[in-house]
Amino acid sequence: MRLLLVCCVLLFLTSCNTVRVAYDYDKRTNFNNYTTYNYFSDVETGLSVFDDRRLFSVLDSTLRAKGFLQVEEPDFYINIQSEEFQSAPSTNNVGVGIGGTNRNMGGGMTIGIPMGRSGLQRQLQFDFVDSQTNKMFWQGVGSANYKEKATPVEREQQIQRVVHKIFSKFPPSKN
Repeated sequence: MRLLLVCCVLLFLTSCNTVRVAYDYDKRTNFNNYTTYNYFSDVETGLSVFDDRRLFSVLDSTLRAKGFLQVEEPDFYINIQSEEFQSAPSTNNVGVGIGGTNRNMGGGMTIGIPMGRSGLQRQLQFDFVDSQTNKMFWQGVGSANYKEKATPVEREQQIQRVVHKIFSKFPPSKN
């Protein structure tokens, strides 16, 4: 019984902190042709000035770690968009029950624990556009719970978590 309760609590805690990610790309793209990047000059992320700084810092260090260099005349440009939205309430529930019998008499109690909740979400979208053809060749989108009144440290950690998850499979492996 105790193990079940511990598992339910752990499942609840991890479900609140999940980063959901989606990717798409042109399968004909040779990602080896891309080694340098920059941002579109008119990029409007939709984030605050401070979150912009955090995002660009994390993204630059992530791309640098993957061998990409930021230059004035790059192989590709990056466009970034963000959106905040209210997520729909979850319909997933876990029931925890306690019961007992005493000869012919019985009793029971069950409590439904909702797994997940509605709340504010932030989505980040990264579009990579070839500088020569002006065609998008890769897109990564990630969303996670967002706490409006987070501290600067919490905000930076959240941005790091989302960016690292989105770029964990970039560039895509050859299939």
